[in-house]
Amino acid sequence: MISTETRPLPTWFRQELPNMTQIREIKKIFRDADLHTICESAKCPNMGQCWEAGVATFMILGNVCTRACRFCNVADGAPLDVNGDEPQRIAQTIKAMQLRYVVITSVTRDDLADGGAQHFCETIAAIRQTTPQTKIEVLIPDFQGKKESFKKVIEAQPDVISHNIETVHRLSSSVRPQADYDRSLSVLEMIKSYSSSMITKSGLMVGMGETDDEIRGTIEDLSKRHCDILTMGQYLAPTQQHWSVDRYVSPEEFKKYQQWALGLGFRSVLSAPLARSSFLAEKGFIECVKKY
Repeated sequence: MISTETRPLPTWFRQELPNMTQIREIKKIFRDADLHTICESAKCPNMGQCWEAGVATFMILGNVCTRACRFCNVADGAPLDVNGDEPQRIAQTIKAMQLRYVVITSVTRDDLADGGAQHFCETIAAIRQTTPQTKIEVLIPDFQGKKESFKKVIEAQPDVISHNIETVHRLSSSVRPQADYDRSLSVLEMIKSYSSSMITKSGLMVGMGETDDEIRGTIEDLSKRHCDILTMGQYLAPTQQHWSVDRYVSPEEFKKYQQWALGLGFRSVLSAPLARSSFLAEKGFIECVKKY
């Protein structure tokens, strides 16, 4: 299903134009520090809104992924060597921007023995040392299911560990052929088995060709793994070479999905057309903590 999307977006996607002066200033901060953000690499529709609020999701381990998921705009290919200075540069940038809450994600690095888990740990440690008050959420890849990699990240004690299921079981092998739906579920289950108090989170895209029954089934699968926070948003094809948009899901339908998830015991659910896994991440964390 290659995208041939030419339809105009529904009215509910309209947003106010961002402050471009502020956007350019923030971009300069990242470029001067030689840092990457998933906001830019994934063409996130919320980039302007988040950056105006001084919030960004840092992407570590470079900006080239070893996988080629059909929904994602991040470049794939042979990645560069890991930059050992990156954790400190991120920590200093967070301090300069005075961020209360940060999300750290990465490209998938199947070329590394631990999938980059140690680099996540070093980044968490650098932030803790520089700005101990900053809350840290990590959005991790599946590390090819390697238990030792997950243990490393858990022992580094971020405040939230997130891993996205992305889509329903039937579509998973087509949309992200180098990943695995059941492996992603096992990631969330493994985290809870090592640390029952660790807050876990996952994200689901809709509008890719799934049915409501499949959406509900995926929400139930995540609930059975005791996932705490769920985000659900509309899939938008980054280019015409990516997986095509099957339908635009209405805000009313997203509210229905939210009620399904809350009814199954999720502590925080963000379900809306423009919801993304890192969007309003601090709000989800606060809601979750209040219910613990």
